Amino acid sequence: MNKLELIAALKDEAEISKAEAAMVVQIFFDSMTDAMAAGQRVEIRGLCSFYVKQYKSYTGRNPKTGEKVTIRPKRLPFFKSGKALKDRVDL
Repeated sequence: MNKLELIAALKDEAEISKAEAAMVVQIFFDSMTDAMAAGQRVEIRGLCSFYVKQYKSYTGRNPKTGEKVTIRPKRLPFFKSGKALKDRVDL
């Protein structure tokens, strides 16, 4: 399912206009993104949680030249499924 399919499903289920459904979905995604950008954890009980993992700087290698390069510290988003989601997917 992609974003447009999610908007269509919300529109049909809630019996609202496509524009209103698109606004609800956009607000939801923007709120999640803003929270994660601020370093907060986003938890949707029974479904999943999203969090930001921080990595320290380390020395890596350029695969083409073999030259050592310094990889700067970074923050990446991670997803962890909840028990209810795992149980529902693994019938």
